[in-house]
Amino acid sequence: MRIYTVDSFTNQFFKGNPAGVCVLGNPVPDAWMQSLAAEMRHSETAFLLGGEDGEPYSLRWFTPSVEVALCGHATLATAHVLYSTETVPETLEFSTKSGILSTTRDKSGLITMDFPVKVLREVSPPSGLIEALGVKPLWTGKNVWDYLVEVESEEAVRAVSPDFRALEAVDARGIIVTARASQSSDADYVSRFFAPRVGVPEDPVTGSAHCALAPYWSGKLGSDALVGAQLSERGGVVHTTMRGDRVELAGHAVTVLSGELHV
Repeated sequence: MRIYTVDSFTNQFFKGNPAGVCVLGNPVPDAWMQSLAAEMRHSETAFLLGGEDGEPYSLRWFTPSVEVALCGHATLATAHVLYSTETVPETLEFSTKSGILSTTRDKSGLITMDFPVKVLREVSPPSGLIEALGVKPLWTGKNVWDYLVEVESEEAVRAVSPDFRALEAVDARGIIVTARASQSSDADYVSRFFAPRVGVPEDPVTGSAHCALAPYWSGKLGSDALVGAQLSERGGVVHTTMRGDRVELAGHAVTVLSGELHV
């Protein structure tokens, strides 16, 4: 089997979000995929199977500790591997736990993914969340996966230093902290994403979080097309475009490592 490490939502090596991509020749047990994801230690490792005779590929994603229902950067990484190493159509389809997802690639290498919107509803912060983040919230919402906390500024997002042990007790996949970007930024909004409950203390760039961020900020800023910057140590950029109950997430990717899996 071939295995890759790809940096997603960036056109620079060692930036963006690294993902593992394992190209399977045959089905393998779930426990095996979980063990490999733990061995790889990326925030997500994608497992790709099939794609013959025009059928959608099967795609699943595992963190070092659990399987997740949707992952943007590992989907981008997988599409990048296929576009780079195989003769494939410009539009690819993947069968996943979040339904059929598709990707396209333009001449510049920008890959666009079609994902479901995950709308937030306003909620009161659960006990311990705000204290664990150490922020002053302007708004708090939740969708099927995550909490989102808006704060007053880009500087406040950069300054967040969470109590990860306390965050792990919050009943959600992850926590998004976000604000409108500063006037000097090329982005429209900024964010960070913390998910210690699923084994990822801080994710460098989180495509699936933008399924909530895109509709939230499009509603506030009055534009369907926006640019989100994730302010992790590695950093990365996600271009978002609202399409009704779907959202297009676009970014670049670069292959850092490719090799043969001896297991």
